[in-house]
Amino acid sequence: MLYNYIKKNYKEAEPIFFSDLQRKDITKSALNQQLKKLCDKGLLQKYDKGVYYIPKKTLLNSTIGPNADMVARYRFISKGDNIDGFYGGNSFANQIGITTQVPRVVEIVSNNTNSSDREVRIGNRSFYVRKPIVHITKENVYVLQMLELLKNLDAYLDYSYAEASERFKEYISIHGIKRSDVDLYIRKYPIATFKYYYELELDHVLDS
Repeated sequence: MLYNYIKKNYKEAEPIFFSDLQRKDITKSALNQQLKKLCDKGLLQKYDKGVYYIPKKTLLNSTIGPNADMVARYRFISKGDNIDGFYGGNSFANQIGITTQVPRVVEIVSNNTNSSDREVRIGNRSFYVRKPIVHITKENVYVLQMLELLKNLDAYLDYSYAEASERFKEYISIHGIKRSDVDLYIRKYPIATFKYYYELELDHVLDS
């Protein structure tokens, strides 16, 4: 039964994607009908097109579900043990501490997009999703996120190169990025990536 499968594999208020429920032995139409029945019974609720969740009861007996950021993270960045993307642009620049700008549209670099760069609306939030230069995995996600930001560094930087260098060095240390990791991917990025990489003297802090 579909609901038993959902209960076993999903937590309350966790995004459930229609595409993840599709199987060869059931048509899209039949799956839609089953999901509608579960929604009619109150066992599931629909968050957005193709996105459902098991409603979570609060102490006041109201129900809560996922928010737009959570849905975007599950859809484009990580779900369970899978890593398919990362935050980029001003979103990551703000996280790493080299800009004070808070982006109106959150930028995401993800394997999970088949089209060209595009703005995606989820709930009441907008996300700008781009395809990666290199396929993202658990093993390379942090070095690719760093190189992606370096390629357009001046577009995001609010501080001096010296201050930016310190923030990047902290990031390198936290995630254990090695020189061999950088060497493996940096040539796939624009020449500007090399320029900023050496301008910030990041090569000096990387272990082999």
